[in-house]
Amino acid sequence: MEPIALTIPDAVKASGASRTAIYVALRRGELSARKHGKRTLIEAEALKAWLARMPAYEPARAA
Repeated sequence: MEPIALTIPDAVKASGASRTAIYVALRRGELSARKHGKRTLIEAEALKAWLARMPAYEPARAA
């Protein structure tokens, strides 16, 4: 079964984004999270949506 919420370290592993990028997105309100005691939990769907909103990679064009 796929987890419905991820800790910050798990979100970093699952997304490939850096820990800093996750915290910046949380601070900017681009990514939402929940608190459970001291733990910060990011819903898997919120992480997927954040990644989907990132711009698509476009390779450089040859001159």
